Amino acid sequence: MRTSLMSPDDVWTQEAIRHKVEKLGTWFHNIDLKGVQTAPHHFLGDYPRLKWECFREAIPRDLTGMSVLDIGCNAGFYSFEMKKRGAARVLGMDWDEDYLKQARFAAQVLDLNVEFQKLSVWQIAELREKFDLVIFMGVFYHLRHPLLALDLIHEHVAKDLLLFQSLQRGPTTVTSMAEDYGFQDSSIFEDPGCPRMYFIEHSYSGDPTNWWFPNQACVEAMLRSAGFSIESHPEQEVYLCRWQQLPAAPDGPRVAYPSK
Repeated sequence: MRTSLMSPDDVWTQEAIRHKVEKLGTWFHNIDLKGVQTAPHHFLGDYPRLKWECFREAIPRDLTGMSVLDIGCNAGFYSFEMKKRGAARVLGMDWDEDYLKQARFAAQVLDLNVEFQKLSVWQIAELREKFDLVIFMGVFYHLRHPLLALDLIHEHVAKDLLLFQSLQRGPTTVTSMAEDYGFQDSSIFEDPGCPRMYFIEHSYSGDPTNWWFPNQACVEAMLRSAGFSIESHPEQEVYLCRWQQLPAAPDGPRVAYPSK
């Protein structure tokens, strides 16, 4: 039997919710808390719900018995959606304590049993646990070492499914790359469909944590290289992937902190 998180005294009125939402500062996730919108004037509209509507059918409707890790959970929108689908355990992690305060409050109002921890993607080995579904949305391009993050996820926390999203720039064409190229063959690098990443040295859109923008070919190549086969591509920036075993890398361990 499901146990409620709220006591009889924890009845949130819209006025009380609105007051608390404002007290918790600026929200990036617009979440409906009993009729109160946490970010009603978001520059992307009703975000991330509008994006979620584009790929929600790619995720199993019934997550009963499954464990979910939401890396970079922000205020918890996707964590809550997974819990609504019956996931047995949902852990949201973020490095920003302000976002975690928002997420914990939203979980209380929505009466959803979701756990939140302050962790960065570089600390996921400390969890010592693998999850049926790992959500890695909107984090990749904020990292100075994005491929390492994918390697760490594959090594330490992913067991089956990975839901991935990254902001992309550049061509959306994807060229089928050969297994090898000769040293003098540089023409492939002029192909618009060649995997490439754009490095942001200073800031982009007022955010100094925007470091890398991959094109579509690069996203897909890096996912495969890190050990995630692409199951579906339901939205321009979103991929549902499946964990697969990788052969030993020719240049040594793929991650800085291997589990064995």
